[in-house]
Amino acid sequence: MQKPEQTRLLLFMESNTSSLVELRNLTFGYGERVILDDVSLRIPRGKVTALMGASGGGKTTILRLIGGQNRAQSGEMLFDGQDVTRMDQRQLYAARRRMGMLFQFGALFADLSVYENVAFPLHEHTDLPEALVRDIVLMKLNAVGLRGARDLMPSDLSGGMARRIALARAIALDPELVMYDEPFSGLDPISLGTAANLIRHLNDSMGLTSVFVSHELEETFSISDHVIILANGKIAAQGTPEEVRKSADPLVYQYVHALPDGPVRFHYPGVSVEDDFGVGAASPSVSPGAAA
Repeated sequence: MQKPEQTRLLLFMESNTSSLVELRNLTFGYGERVILDDVSLRIPRGKVTALMGASGGGKTTILRLIGGQNRAQSGEMLFDGQDVTRMDQRQLYAARRRMGMLFQFGALFADLSVYENVAFPLHEHTDLPEALVRDIVLMKLNAVGLRGARDLMPSDLSGGMARRIALARAIALDPELVMYDEPFSGLDPISLGTAANLIRHLNDSMGLTSVFVSHELEETFSISDHVIILANGKIAAQGTPEEVRKSADPLVYQYVHALPDGPVRFHYPGVSVEDDFGVGAASPSVSPGAAA
């Protein structure tokens, strides 16, 4: 019979090998506004995980917590078994070198060329000779189909191209984890499909762990292994795309079927229609001097 401490060790080892990122009873908010309330979740190693839910639900906040831009107020934010919340600057920078980030709309450096944008993290974090840097940059650009655009400036790029260049930059250091903040936002159908396929293909071919924030249901469900839906500071549903689609939770059902009314109401809370339009309803106040 196993002792309690042996059981805890086995559970820790299983968690550490199956999950690259784990939130344990994590709480975070801005001032008195709680964004994440005692949330626990895992990002499976080697898989594509989608964070979904209504705007303001804490999806991008989770990415910022993983990268250490925000620190949890309570609980743990584990990256490969290490608590990001307790890392000093040196430890945090070392952890970030194992992460790639694709910001919403790309966030390319406007005064650097495509080549220079992708080379930037290599120049910042390595002492590689320039010939090797060039080879790596061209390989990453080739992986996203834009090796021929190396000499263009960000102002010369379409939205979809800028997003792909930003992805090449995000994988320049061969990270273990790549985070995407709304990678499909504002893209036309062709660019959206290309971006989705790249996330799936690069995850599998490079052995990455990917986590992305999205509101595009069909594309997201088509490429994800694991879906987490956040609502009201909690996890409303999680599982495979098919499991989430079949959720009986009213809020999740409304979200995945894009219904205009449900737990998230169409009408902003107010007095009843009868009270507003009925006999004796109060007239709107008129400020002094407003009447002719």
